[in-house]
Order: sequence, then C-alpha cells, then structure tokens
Amino acid sequence: MPTIQHADSYYAASANPSPDRPALSGSTRTDVCVIGAGFTGISAGLFLAEQGFKVTVLEAARVGWGASGRNGGQIVNSYSRDIDVIERTAAPEQAALLGKMAFEGAQIIRQRVARYGIQCDLKDGGIFAALTGKQLDHLEQQQRLWERYGNDKLSLLDQADIARRVGSSRYVGGLLDMSGGHIHPLNLVLGEAAALESLGGVIHEQSAVTRIEHGQPATVHTADGQVEARFVIVAGNAYLGNLLPQLAAKSMPCGTQVITTEALDEDLALSLLPQDDCVEDCNYLLDYYRLSADRRLIYGGGVTYGARDPANVEALIRPKLLKTFPQLEGVRIDYAWTGNFLLTLSRLPQVGRLGENIYYSQGCSGHGVTYTHLAGKVLAEALRGQAERFDAFASLPHYPFPGGRLLRVPFTAMGAWYYQMRDKFGI
Repeated sequence: MPTIQHADSYYAASANPSPDRPALSGSTRTDVCVIGAGFTGISAGLFLAEQGFKVTVLEAARVGWGASGRNGGQIVNSYSRDIDVIERTAAPEQAALLGKMAFEGAQIIRQRVARYGIQCDLKDGGIFAALTGKQLDHLEQQQRLWERYGNDKLSLLDQADIARRVGSSRYVGGLLDMSGGHIHPLNLVLGEAAALESLGGVIHEQSAVTRIEHGQPATVHTADGQVEARFVIVAGNAYLGNLLPQLAAKSMPCGTQVITTEALDEDLALSLLPQDDCVEDCNYLLDYYRLSADRRLIYGGGVTYGARDPANVEALIRPKLLKTFPQLEGVRIDYAWTGNFLLTLSRLPQVGRLGENIYYSQGCSGHGVTYTHLAGKVLAEALRGQAERFDAFASLPHYPFPGGRLLRVPFTAMGAWYYQMRDKFGI
C-alpha cells in the first residue's frame, strides 16, 4: 500500500525531525492498544506509559496526520459548549466535575512541554474577540462563569484595550485569557509521541485498523498484523471511518480550512498582534488566527459539513483574512490546507465504553487541542479503575443527527445558516 504522508501544510513543512515508524507486521501482545496517534491517543498512551502500562499505538498514516497536526494551534479552554450549558442539562454533581476539568487540558499541555522539553513554540495569551455589543455582553458572562470555576487569568477588554492587542478595527472588545495561548500543534504531538516511546511505548504508522475482535483479551487487526490487548482505546475521531458504526452514527466529520502567509516583516507582524496573542472571534462559524514563530499569519475559518475538501482553500479564507486585516492586501499565501474535526449534535464530547474493555473518546466539535489532552488523562484513569471523571463525561447523552447519515449534512448546514444570519444581523 502507498505510504501516507502529512498534509501539505505549514506545520508539516516546519515540523521537527521525526522518524518513520514501521507498520505492524505479525502478532504482538500489549496491555493497551490505542487506535489513532493524534492528541487523544498519544495523550492517553503517555499517561498510561508513565504508570507502567505497556502501550502499543496503531496509526493509519503518520503521528499527528489528522486534526492534531492541522488545526489552528490555539489553546482554548472549556468545551465547544460551555459549562453553563452543562449546568442546565446535567446533574449538579456531574456539572461540577466537568466544570472543574474545563481548564485542565491547558495545564496538561504546559506540563508535558516542560517535563519532556518539547519544542513547539508555546506562547501564552488567547483572545475571544467580540464583533458586537451582544457578543461582548456574553464574554462578560463567560468571565464570571469561568472565574467561578477557578480561572483567575481573565481580563475583559474594551474597544481601546483590544485595539492595543489586535491591529484590526472590527472588534468592540474581547476577553483575554492568559491561561490560553498557542502552539505548533504538529510539533507538540510529535514531541509527546517521542516521550511515549522513551517510556517503552511502541507506535506503528501506516497501520490502519480493519476490525476489532471483542474478547478478553481484545484483538485489533490490521492488514498485516494483529495486537492482543487487555484494553483498547479508540481515538480516531474524524478519521475513524466506519470501523465502529455505533460511533459513526452519532457524529459527523466536518472540514475547516487554514491558510498561512509568507513570513512578514517584523514591524508588520507586530502591528497585527503586538502581544503575540492568538485570537478567535465569537461568531457561530468563527475565524481564528495567530502568528507563527517565524512571523507568518496563520488564519483559519469556515466549515464544510461532511468533510468535503474545497477545491480552493485560499479563495475561501483570504477574503476573511483581508476583512480582518486589509493592510495585508497583496500578501502571498504560502500554504493552504484543510483538516477534519468531528462534530456531535450536542457539540459536547462523546466518551464511553463498548463491552468491558474497549474505551473511546470522540467529538471535540472543533474545540479539541485542550480537551484531547484532558481526555487522555481521563481515559487512563478509567483503565486504572478510577472512573469518576470518566463517568461524568460518559453520562452526557449521545444524540443521533436528525435525518440519519443521509440527511445530517443538509440539516446541519441549514442550522448553521440560521446562526450565520444571526451573527450577520447581530440578533
């Protein structure tokens, strides 16, 4: 079979050196077989290896090939649906547990970077940018909510404040979260994978899983081999395909697009983001952007439901970039790519267990960099018999999309159009 390489992105072009890992061949035994070498799988594997488990990771392509190596690189706290939504729908004890965990993923990332010396251009500071007074009011409520759950690194920005941090006239204010920030995501997951291997973990690339055979132990099959494992962790997210139809039925892959400019003059780069914050706006279909370590503007946005690859990513995203930063008219775009995330109807993650020993986490709904690191820890805890935090996630309801797999794309697109109109007219 042909070797699958990383997407042609800025991240792949600037990735730290990483070895090619051999495909699985023959039979092997392990304590835990992890399916997927992205943030969820590598995070779980690393936590387990630190606890003395023998871990084997099977990856269909390369480490970080999917969303973990293609995303906007922003460390954004909480979940795609915020804690207040969970408070309204979950039992008080469950909501309290999930609220306490909402800021843990960012802490885990910083701990990993420090402990293993991962070079991934970590920067502190993330801004939620409000385009309307209504959005700014919501950010003020969000500040109070997050402070109630222990985030004491928040500052509300008025129009003058945000103008000093973002060189755009679009915003009426914002919320600065200094516990947020940004990273080179592919280099982060590559560094975490190397850390896992340093503890005895084994990663097989180019090893797509073809089926999972339930049992004690479970047997995970690829085209050229099989792994017998006491436990299996399924962490394929938007790239899992139909390996487990019961998971695919309650989620939908969606694409998001990213472009990266040529390296900018230092003065120009500093005029865009003087404090080197990352930014996302507050629209339903939001834009997000930041500077790379070599002063390129990385700008993303848009959603394609059903994960279709647009014919011309630059044509979709450049107008958004220029609406925010018209001073970049004529700037060259060096990289443009798309990547998939997995959407759930509730926009909350789906966590659970199939049978006695097959665990999964999926459906970050575009909010995955921090959640996936938390999910890895929660999955590792569950395998060690500490299931309270796992159960808090597992008790969240998993809803099917209206219309089933056939109609989920048009129905979801109609819903998104409604929210886009609300954003456009400030409703």
